Amino acid sequence: MPTWRELVSKFPHSTSHPALTSGLGSQAHLIRTRQFKIAWFIRCTVGCVCVMVLAALPHSVALPQAVERSVEIDSIAVEEPITPIPEPRASDPLKVKLGERLFRDPRLSRDNSRSCMSCHDIDRNGASRRSLDQGVDGSSLSLNTPTVFNAALSFRLGWEGKYRSLNDEAVSLLEAPHVMDTTLAEIARKLNSDPDVLGQFMVAYGKRPDASNVVDAITTFEQTLLTPGSRFDRWLKGDAEAISPLEINGYDLFKSLGCVSCHQGVSIGANLFERHGIFHPLASPKPEILRVPSLRNVATTGPYFHDGSAPTLDDAVRKMGLAQLNSTLTDEQVKAIVAYLGTLTGNFRGKPVGALP
Repeated sequence: MPTWRELVSKFPHSTSHPALTSGLGSQAHLIRTRQFKIAWFIRCTVGCVCVMVLAALPHSVALPQAVERSVEIDSIAVEEPITPIPEPRASDPLKVKLGERLFRDPRLSRDNSRSCMSCHDIDRNGASRRSLDQGVDGSSLSLNTPTVFNAALSFRLGWEGKYRSLNDEAVSLLEAPHVMDTTLAEIARKLNSDPDVLGQFMVAYGKRPDASNVVDAITTFEQTLLTPGSRFDRWLKGDAEAISPLEINGYDLFKSLGCVSCHQGVSIGANLFERHGIFHPLASPKPEILRVPSLRNVATTGPYFHDGSAPTLDDAVRKMGLAQLNSTLTDEQVKAIVAYLGTLTGNFRGKPVGALP
């Protein structure tokens, strides 16, 4: 079994960055190290449920759509528990263009009333601003809508992690009675009656729309919805001026308090399951175990939690600290952590996520 020092070496403190070591003595470093050690012990103890849940899952490979790969980074990113988002991999531009058209097309729903964009607005935050979106029948969906941005990097999809690939998720949601309530055969029939769309399919796939290429076009487009270039990623790549001292302090707290034990990796989450409400109730009690959400672009994706019950990031941070870490965070701590989370907003099509078109 690895020692604590071996474990903590995988999640080192931000003192590895010159901007943090300047002006800090060995005593301050020792204090943060002790804080992190305590937080790590707590998280390892209560987080064992994650291991048990994952162990119970059938073995599977990573999402075939995952686009995580090596990028040009310096030693800062190598030593941190979070890595920068890569640029999207090259995709067939004809399929991507067609996929975006379908993503915006209301004919993908039973009554032509809603499209994927109705809940996943890629012109804003990849989700919506509602606590719970409405289904095709007008009823509220049971869970808050996660952002589609960077979904291709997740090991499972959806709050409950039901879907192992973008393809599985697309098929399920298109056919779900409470979401789009249609069939792939019906979608193909509608699209085949449109000469313009038919022509795009013939050019991109060499054949008419069918169940397979409709899903492929949508997921090929979704693979491009990565948001690199956040200020934090620039800091990871060596730009010491990309984030402020307050934001750096927030990141230091994010690690020392134990947030990073669930929120790490390229997505800053989205790579394991966790029980919520470990120490105190957090939100709606069901589902009890959730896929840990990504914190990428989190400043733009409120309201928060699986039930959308936290209206602001400030509120969400305070509730998470108490429910998951048994910590009543001070106003100063919350301010710093929220400031850090604001550095995680990446860029899409040359603009920060959440910016008006």
